[in-house]
Amino acid sequence: MPHAPQPRPTACLALADGTLLYGRGFGATGEVVAELCFNTAMTGYQEIMTDPSYAGQVVTFTFPHIGNTGTCPEDDETADPVAAGMVVKWDPTEPSNWRSTQRLQDWLAQRGRIAIGGVDTRRLTRAIRQQGAPHVALAHDPDGNFDTDALIARARGFAGLKGLDLAKDVTCAQSYRWDEMRWAWPDGYPRQTDAKYKVVAIDYGAKRNILRCLASAGCDITVLPATATAEDVLAHKPDGVFLSNGPGDPAATGVYAVPVIKDLLNADIPIFGICLGHQMLALALGAQTVKMGHGHHGANHPVKDYTTGKVEITSMNHGFAVDGQSLPDGVEETHVSLFDGSNCGIAVKNRPVFSVQHHPEASPGPQDSFYLFERFATSMSLKTAVS
Repeated sequence: MPHAPQPRPTACLALADGTLLYGRGFGATGEVVAELCFNTAMTGYQEIMTDPSYAGQVVTFTFPHIGNTGTCPEDDETADPVAAGMVVKWDPTEPSNWRSTQRLQDWLAQRGRIAIGGVDTRRLTRAIRQQGAPHVALAHDPDGNFDTDALIARARGFAGLKGLDLAKDVTCAQSYRWDEMRWAWPDGYPRQTDAKYKVVAIDYGAKRNILRCLASAGCDITVLPATATAEDVLAHKPDGVFLSNGPGDPAATGVYAVPVIKDLLNADIPIFGICLGHQMLALALGAQTVKMGHGHHGANHPVKDYTTGKVEITSMNHGFAVDGQSLPDGVEETHVSLFDGSNCGIAVKNRPVFSVQHHPEASPGPQDSFYLFERFATSMSLKTAVS
């Protein structure tokens, strides 16, 4: 008996080295060019796609069941997806989750994001680990018509993330107040009505749940754009300053952000940074950053806190890292990755200034790293008491 003909592929992933991977497209149609990374998290695909730190990247998910729980507006980390696209092993099935309001396929299509299913994501992940994050072109055409030579050429023409400032693309257009706290059953997101500390958060691509964790720690938050000056920040008379996560090369964003952070350091107020904020704080203190081969992306990364001796399971999303060997005198390394020994945290000795590379708000532990927000609140409390 003759075999039934295989359906024509409707999506193509072209790597800059000429590799072509075909699959089934879903979400939006069209083409996109980006860096390809992989994420090992078993849950949270919607949060990953809407995390501003993924700007300029297509995400390969190593966990095969992506889309099975649908999507929910409460889970967005920003208004729209920021990641350029997604690569998955199996096509999303019908959602099975009481919170779901929309299928992943429809959610992506509505928001202009391309996805490809039916790809051997574990093979692809091994290639990324061995060769580094490649530049790719991802195309979705329902008719299956692809100019593969053109796609490869587009992938090769992509400039990459090194030297690229993406914070200006994802930051807020103007300042705003934030008072929403962490989600709690059965009421959802409560409002902060008894804040104790005034905090200015500089938005290089801030995730909503970071702001919620700050609010839950007792902070009255004003969010300012990435291009805010030190005068803009200090005009709010903050008890502390938060430096947010974000995408791109910290050295590129640091061209305008690092001088501001240096002025804030001279103002002698508590400072707390996460991810890109951590990297730029390190630059402001005199350290250096480096581009990683394939970065850290996942919700199962063990990190050791040297200040307590404890190991916490963390969520990470970064392709650049602080060079721990470049830390100047007076700055200590507080956290390291137990996967590869890379730097994951710093603190200025005898000052309320610290930062971490991982995402304490993402709750993979699930609450292993929440203490960092309390530590920031305590530093503001002590500073207020002294002044």
